Amino acid sequence: MNVTKNQPDALNYQVTIEIAAADYQEPLKKRLNEYRRKADIKGFRRGMAPMSLIQRFYGDQALYEAVNGMVGTSLDNFIRDEKIRIVGEPMPSEDQPQLSWKAGEDFTFKFDIAQTPEISFEVGKEDKIPYYDINITVAERKATREGMLQQYGSLQEGKKAGENDYIVADIENEGHKAEGVYVSISNVAEEARGAFLGKKAGEKFDVDVNQAFANETDRAAMLKVDKAKLATLNPMFTFTVVNVKTYVAAESNQETWDKMFGKGAVTSEEQFDAKVEERIKANHEQDANYRFGTDVRKYFMDKAALELPEAFLKRWLVYANEGKFSAEQVEKEFPAFLEDFKWQLVRGYIMQKFGLKVSREDVKQAALSYVAYQYAMYGMGGVPQNLIESSAENMLQDQNQYRRLEEQCEDNAAIARIREEVTLQTKKISMDKFRELK
Repeated sequence: MNVTKNQPDALNYQVTIEIAAADYQEPLKKRLNEYRRKADIKGFRRGMAPMSLIQRFYGDQALYEAVNGMVGTSLDNFIRDEKIRIVGEPMPSEDQPQLSWKAGEDFTFKFDIAQTPEISFEVGKEDKIPYYDINITVAERKATREGMLQQYGSLQEGKKAGENDYIVADIENEGHKAEGVYVSISNVAEEARGAFLGKKAGEKFDVDVNQAFANETDRAAMLKVDKAKLATLNPMFTFTVVNVKTYVAAESNQETWDKMFGKGAVTSEEQFDAKVEERIKANHEQDANYRFGTDVRKYFMDKAALELPEAFLKRWLVYANEGKFSAEQVEKEFPAFLEDFKWQLVRGYIMQKFGLKVSREDVKQAALSYVAYQYAMYGMGGVPQNLIESSAENMLQDQNQYRRLEEQCEDNAAIARIREEVTLQTKKISMDKFRELK
């Protein structure tokens, strides 16, 4: 057996493995004997069938397994001996010779292998990265305060329908009737919205529901029919307004403060305003930290100046995904993949450089935080801890979810350590200017 390499550049190899017929005779014989021991062939006791019969039944498979076992071992040894920082996996070369897979013949295999570049850079105070301190404006305080009160508001009877209101209506045509239908005016198609605006209880008007409600699932639910029956209905319906509902913000009082922050936690307008300020600062800090993470990624990817085997990676993405993505799709998505892959390498170097590790407990805490955040986003505060823990545990059972959370923890660990090591260039900035940052 002969293994040779061709290395066109520092990141790419072509490995040629030549296996002569004599090389695989012993592995092939061993495979055939294994098949003979296990073979259950009618007319023969287990393990006693003649080798000629075993050869006829299992010879091709045994040859394939024996030769491929040798190829796999040769590749593993080559990667180990050459100390290759392998990326992806070895792929058959595009000029791989056609194989006949007949016993007694010689075989030639060609593989492309690629590796990641060596990474080496220092992290210290000479590295200067901006950190944005976002100003709080009077308008932002007012908007946040109103938003918090709006969040704890309620639907109340209204006089006439406005842009953000609802109407409750009975709708009918040609014998089809749906009573007590809630319609959010903001969800009505813009070209049909005028028919709803300004309507009061008792008023009637006609609407083409196909035009007003383009989403068939929503339209079927409103009309209380199966989606399949929509095409059979005359789309012109008469709406009779039963009443108008308008969403009214909660009042700033003790009852509302208790709902927001817990009983007695806030007892005055001044304390409520302080809580508003806290929320804005927390939101600003979250935005600033996210931006800092983005700047850290860009800064150290630029500093690492990684060159990757891009042609190999594009081929490998098509090859490894077994037809799920075409070469054209990979080409389109490749820039984003490349940036993410570079950061994975840089992050791994930072983790190794500073001895950072992520434990399962870290991942679990990330899952708990994510679940609690999701509940809060849906306005579900005060969810029992056992329910949060159960949902988090379900996330951890999903390998894809687990890896996503693990990478998030690695990001957080690497960026937090970078923050300790570099010089932060703190910059005051307005939210408008912050949002304009590239």
